[in-house]
Amino acid sequence: MKLGCIGDDFTGSSDLANTLAKAGMRAVQYTGVPDHAAAPDVQAGIVALKSRSIPSGEAVSQSLKALDWLLAQGCEQIFFKYCSTFDSTPDGNIGPVADALAEALDAHKVIVCPAFPGAGRSLYQGHLFVNDKLLSTSGMENHPLTPMTQPDLRICMAEQSKYSVGHVAAGTVFAGPETISQALQEQHNTGHRHIVVDAIRDADLMDIGEAAKGLPLITGGSGVALGLPRNFGCEPSAVPWNGQSGKVVALSGSCSNATRAQVALHAQNNPARELSAADVIEGRVAAQDIATWLLDAAGIPLAYSSADPAAVKEVQAEYGREACSEALEGFFADLARLLVQGGVTRLITAGGETSGAIVEGLDLKQLEIGPEIDPGVPALRARDNLVVALKSGNFGSDDFFQKAANVLGGAQ
Repeated sequence: MKLGCIGDDFTGSSDLANTLAKAGMRAVQYTGVPDHAAAPDVQAGIVALKSRSIPSGEAVSQSLKALDWLLAQGCEQIFFKYCSTFDSTPDGNIGPVADALAEALDAHKVIVCPAFPGAGRSLYQGHLFVNDKLLSTSGMENHPLTPMTQPDLRICMAEQSKYSVGHVAAGTVFAGPETISQALQEQHNTGHRHIVVDAIRDADLMDIGEAAKGLPLITGGSGVALGLPRNFGCEPSAVPWNGQSGKVVALSGSCSNATRAQVALHAQNNPARELSAADVIEGRVAAQDIATWLLDAAGIPLAYSSADPAAVKEVQAEYGREACSEALEGFFADLARLLVQGGVTRLITAGGETSGAIVEGLDLKQLEIGPEIDPGVPALRARDNLVVALKSGNFGSDDFFQKAANVLGGAQ
C-alpha cells in the first residue's frame, strides 16, 4: 500500500476512493479499522470512519488507530479526507484530528484544501465557495449537525487547531508546482504548520498534488487527491465493473438543498414516502412497514426524511439534535437490513450520516470501487449480490437516483 487515507465519513471516503481509482490506483474502502492485513495488490487504502460529528477526543482516537493500521501496511503518505464543505464546528473535528495526525507523523507544511471544482467547490483567497455562493450562504449554514457560517477557512481552522494556520494564495498556485512548493516552505519558515491552499480549477489540484510529493500528511477533500496517484507512477484507466440486476431502492436522510431537489424530481415519476423524525421518535412508524411498502413498490421507490431547514429546526427544538439524529440513523439502519433481507440488490443512499448508519447496519466491511455515477459518487460493490451508491448530501445532479440505479445495474 502506497497511499493511506482516513475519511471522516463513508460518503466522503467513497468520493476519495472514486478519485483515486479513476486516476489508476487500485483502491479499496474499508469500514472502520480492519482487523487483518490488506490484500497485496491494494495501492490506496481508505479507512472510512464515522467521526465527523462525534466528540473530538473520540474522533482523534479512531483516526490514530486508522493511522497505525495504514502505516503497518507500508503507506508512504497519509491523506486525511473531510468534506468539500469543511463540515465541522469550532470544536472540531477537522482541526483536532489534523493536529493529532501531524504530531504522530511529525508532519509540517500540512496542506488544507477541500476544493473540488467538479462539484462546484472552489477555494479563493482562503474563502470556500459552493458554486457562486460563499459557504456561509450556500445552504450549508443550515446543516443540522455542522452549520457552516464562516467561509474563511483560515479562521475556521484557527478556531479548531492548536497550531498556526498559513495560506498559499491563488496567484501563487497558478504559477505551478515548484512555486507552490516554495510557498509551502516559506509558510513553514514563518511558523505555520497547517496551510490553506487556494484552488479553483482541476489543474490547480493537479499542481498541488505534484507539490505534495513526499509530504507525510495532506488534508482536504477528494479533489486535492487528483494529482497524488501520478506521484506513485499511476496513470488514469477505466474502472472495471459488472452491474447488478434485481430490486433497487433509494433511501435519503440528507436535508441539503441538492438532495431535496433530487427527492422532489424523483417523486414525480416514482413512489416516494416521507418519514417524519417525530413519527420515528414517537414510534408511530415501523421500519418493517416501510420496508414492506418499498419492496412492493414498482420503479425506484424512495423513502426520505429530507425536510426543509425550518422543519428540521422545529423538530430538533422539541426533541433535541442528538435524539433526532440517533433515531433517524437507527431507523434507516434497521430499514436497510430489512430491505436486503427482502431481496434488494441495489441500494442508493443520500446523506453522509444516513449512509454511514446504513453501512454499519449492514456490516459492510469492504467496498470495491466501481465507475463514477456523478462527480464524487462511485458505484460500490459490497457483496456478491449487493451494490450500493453512497451520496454525500450536496452531491449529484437532480436526476441522481435514476442515474445511480442505471449505473449500479451496469449501464455505462
